[in-house]
Amino acid sequence: MAIDRSGLAEFLRLRREALQPEDVGLPRTHRRRTAGLRREEVASLSHLSADYYTRIEQQRGPHPSAQSIAAIAQGLHLSLAERDHLFRLAGHEPPARAGSVDHVPPGMLRVFDRLRDTPAEIVTELGETLLQNDLGVALVGDLTRYSGFSRSIGYRWFDDPSSRDIYAGDQHEFLGHLWTSGLREVSARRGARSRANAMAAELLARSAEFRELWELHEVGIRPRSAKRFVHPSLGVLELTCQTLVDPEHSLSLLTYTATPGTESHEKLRMLGAVPA
Repeated sequence: MAIDRSGLAEFLRLRREALQPEDVGLPRTHRRRTAGLRREEVASLSHLSADYYTRIEQQRGPHPSAQSIAAIAQGLHLSLAERDHLFRLAGHEPPARAGSVDHVPPGMLRVFDRLRDTPAEIVTELGETLLQNDLGVALVGDLTRYSGFSRSIGYRWFDDPSSRDIYAGDQHEFLGHLWTSGLREVSARRGARSRANAMAAELLARSAEFRELWELHEVGIRPRSAKRFVHPSLGVLELTCQTLVDPEHSLSLLTYTATPGTESHEKLRMLGAVPA
């Protein structure tokens, strides 16, 4: 599939100009000469260099990779139809839509962008963190840095015991059952050739603890709203997790709050000032 450089550049420019800073969680500054977002703002939202993004809009530079196009689609808050169109303009086949995907729908992104005073993250049905806000990173560290199966918190739970350190010890037994139950449900729903099934097979080969829990055939275990996180500087934070689910995309937006007047509420207020 050949790249349509002029079509790609025009599509990006129009989508960029259609967005306002407040649409993507950016502050509005005075004396904006550009209609919509600036190129450097889109580049920052897409985690790309401003020069790289500018060259794409100016029909210059190398053929953008599928990874870069996916990042730009997310940065511009494109719908799935718009994302697929962008991939085709860039000369790539769009990613499959079935099962868990890495594309966050615009509506969920707009809610996420406005969550600045509470930890928040967007996760897939396999527990892969796609996005975190600054307070989310401050609470549990950067969970978007992983690759492969390790992107899933359930996989890390059994493959890397140090991943359990962010949770209070009295929750560990329940969480082991929770992640196993969840993976069994997703694996059954997505089928034998799914990523979930491959993840389960990998854990069965690597973890005796997972094998023991898998053999229980537990399903239907649901997360508890009350969470107890262990922060290296602030200690234990008792938080409530609220979940907004997008069933069409199999994604969840998680927010963490504390009861006003409690010690955890004060710690949560201090969270942005301490290292992750």
